[in-house]
Amino acid sequence: MATIFNYQSQDAIGVVESVDTSSVIIKVEKDDILKQIQVNQLVVLRSSKAGQHLIGIIDKITRTIHVLDEEQQLNQIQNIIRVKLIGTHLDKYGIKENIFKRTLETIPEIDAECFILRGETLTSFMRAISQLVSQAVNPLNLGHYTLDEEAEAWLDGNKLFQRHSVIVGSTGSGKSWTVANLLENIAKLPSANAIVFDLHGEYSPLNDNGFTHFKIAGPNDTPDLNNIIFLPYWLLTYEEMLSLLLDRSDTNAPNQAMAFSREVINLKRHYLNEKDKEEVLGNFTIDSPIPFDIKMVISNLNELDKEMVKGSSGRPKQGPMHGKLTRFLQRLQAKINDKRLNFLFNENEILFKYEWLEEFCKSLMNSSSLNDKKGIKIINFSEVPSDILPLITGLVARIIFTVQQWIDYKDRHPIALFCDEAHLYIPERVSSSIEEVGLNVFQRIAKEGRKYGVGLVVISQRPSEVNKTVLSQSNNFIAMRLTNSEDQNVIRKLLPDSLGNFADLLPILDIGEAVVVGDASLLPSRIRITEPKNKPSSATIDFWDEWSKNSSPDVIKDAVESMRRQSK
Repeated sequence: MATIFNYQSQDAIGVVESVDTSSVIIKVEKDDILKQIQVNQLVVLRSSKAGQHLIGIIDKITRTIHVLDEEQQLNQIQNIIRVKLIGTHLDKYGIKENIFKRTLETIPEIDAECFILRGETLTSFMRAISQLVSQAVNPLNLGHYTLDEEAEAWLDGNKLFQRHSVIVGSTGSGKSWTVANLLENIAKLPSANAIVFDLHGEYSPLNDNGFTHFKIAGPNDTPDLNNIIFLPYWLLTYEEMLSLLLDRSDTNAPNQAMAFSREVINLKRHYLNEKDKEEVLGNFTIDSPIPFDIKMVISNLNELDKEMVKGSSGRPKQGPMHGKLTRFLQRLQAKINDKRLNFLFNENEILFKYEWLEEFCKSLMNSSSLNDKKGIKIINFSEVPSDILPLITGLVARIIFTVQQWIDYKDRHPIALFCDEAHLYIPERVSSSIEEVGLNVFQRIAKEGRKYGVGLVVISQRPSEVNKTVLSQSNNFIAMRLTNSEDQNVIRKLLPDSLGNFADLLPILDIGEAVVVGDASLLPSRIRITEPKNKPSSATIDFWDEWSKNSSPDVIKDAVESMRRQSK
């Protein structure tokens, strides 16, 4: 097959003047050619090997004027462009033709000719680099390349989720639009499996085939309602329970933790004995998800808190835990009485059945083929109190990850977690034990998730506030417009050194336009995202238009009542 690069020497913009490890300096002789060149354009360099061409991105354009003789006004003008090498195009690789590889097979020779990729050649190249992915059974298409809007932009769906992804963009940049596009692509697959952490109900309009919606229970919800999620307290690990209930500044905190753990283990053992679960009895731990009665914990601890024992003189004296559990019991009772935590402390017997956890996990983790063709599960967390949001999102993620770990490798079906507004529960800086235990879950998934078929998609408008460990474990970046300099710097540092200049595009990207870099995209690309069929609900209110109306609705009374009863 003939190469797609049929350039003639007269088409060259210049020749190689110097070569570094990954960058090349091109000397441009003609001034009119320099005017046609732009930063971030793609260029082709002749390679020393037949059938190969080196591909690069223009990083810098410079014109230098050297004064040779001031009296005679003799000047020497030198036009220089700096190119970052990003890969190699091979006319043939094995039995395949027109292949692009993100490796440098060779380096260009001095005086090698350099050409701009434009027109039909650019279109052919864009199609060639996407060829392998686009020929897959169900290719993933996000949109079209900004450089050539006739060329479709294809991503490698395997690598996008295997190696985690980050989707970032300021408010109004089209971030949710991009997520909706991606979810619609996934929903078309016959065994799709993804969970969306929707903090504000933003993705409620996504109601086509392939989607199902859940909501974390509010104060007035009951377990017999469809698609309402309860997360009973017995799902919490020991550390998670203590982060919710224990005041570590209390001088009696160690005693409180010890007494609480002892009671929980005893009551879990009692439950297993009642259910005749002999196999589980021999190996369970305090972290095992086994139901127990929290009111029995309170009753037993209350007895310890008031216990009097016989002293050496025969007179009664205070027991070893007397008075040391009072404040802990008050905090525990306050949590149980908090109607906002109905999803944690609801006492309905349905939530204490041994089979409940299996049914819960199936509803969240079954793929489209096992879940009535609804593989995308969107969970609305809007009624979860903000102070315990990191704990609850971490709890859901941990259950999914842990169950995946216990599935045999040959039977493990991959699942992706879309973490919207990730800066709220995967923070860079933690200020409480609740935030810390939740963050630990996502850090572990970021580090180990690939081995167990759990992929993370971190979505945020403030990447500078998202945990750096989680971001650094992500190998794919879909970056929309970012106007904050701190956010831009975070993305710039995460990009490979040879692509750092791509971050300079972040503040000038159009709405719905993204820079895509990573393993899923063979070529770092500027892509215009295709409009999704169902757009997410925008939280943006048109202030001026609303103020311009002759009247506004009288809704304060209803809102105040909703606030009082904690239910809309």
